[in-house]
Amino acid sequence: MTARERRAQLLDVGRALFAERGFEATSVEEIAARADVSKPVVYEHFGGKEGLYAVIVDREVERLTAMLTEALSRPRHPKVTVEQTALALLDYIESNTDGFRILVRDSPVAQATGTFSSLIGDVATQVEHLLAQQFAQRSLDPATAPIYAQMLVGMIALTGQWWLEARSPDKRVVAAHLVNLAWNGLAALQDDPKLRTR
Repeated sequence: MTARERRAQLLDVGRALFAERGFEATSVEEIAARADVSKPVVYEHFGGKEGLYAVIVDREVERLTAMLTEALSRPRHPKVTVEQTALALLDYIESNTDGFRILVRDSPVAQATGTFSSLIGDVATQVEHLLAQQFAQRSLDPATAPIYAQMLVGMIALTGQWWLEARSPDKRVVAAHLVNLAWNGLAALQDDPKLRTR
């Protein structure tokens, strides 16, 4: 293998092991054994387990951030923005299951610190601006937008963590119910919510 191919292989192996066992329970020995290389090869490419983990986490954060930012960036009706954000997270979980496991395993969303919590906080800040605009248009206090942004994004993130294991119902059904609760509230829940977008 070329150095580039070996690095890519170690990233794949490390990603699978960290998703399966977590950072603490994964050793350089296991990474090397699964990649069929010696431990010094892992150290040569990444300086150790910490370096490998950092690269993997950075890549996952970039991937998820790109998907969420795209969902939040297109101007449209706020309800559709909520739909697209929920679907973006569920799409990421479906297509990058190991990556999501890594992000949430050692950094649960309920904690104030950690990679996933930091990412969710960044998304909440983006949502906050969208909500503030909507609140102002509806004669609601825009100063409360940060509270609602945290609630909305937290609800989506925690539901995503649940769906990571449940995988049922279908992600579009989960997203429709998320939006039903977020948009209509408990007092106006619809019996059979549907997404407005395809």
